[in-house]
Amino acid sequence: MSPVPQVTDLILHRGPSVLLDRILDVSTTRCLASVRLEAGAWYLQADGTVPSWVGLEWMAQAAAAFSGHRHREAGREPRIGFLLGTRAYEALVPSFPLGADLEVEAEVLFLDDSGPGAFTCEVRHKGETLARARLKAIETP
Repeated sequence: MSPVPQVTDLILHRGPSVLLDRILDVSTTRCLASVRLEAGAWYLQADGTVPSWVGLEWMAQAAAAFSGHRHREAGREPRIGFLLGTRAYEALVPSFPLGADLEVEAEVLFLDDSGPGAFTCEVRHKGETLARARLKAIETP
């Protein structure tokens, strides 16, 4: 079993734009990552919570980490990707609470070597789904 890679080994984001904390598991079909909601994060609202729409970026980064892992396993560098959108982002909570340890999962629905892909994603806290979506993304050649 190979060691679990660091987030920045798999995605091209750097600095404060890296929102995932750790990769928990990555395989040929999915990526499971974690996020700890800490005080001082740039995306906190005035009341100290994280707006539910931030979950969409966590999901996109988990999908990007999956893709980066796929390329690393094939001996290639991760590629730049773009979130094309979602028609089905469903936030089951209005915000995420400060201090929460969240799991973010992206699982492949469709993937083409020419660039386009689709993923089912969830944000969970203690096993409870807080947000879910189907994302569409594309990688640059």
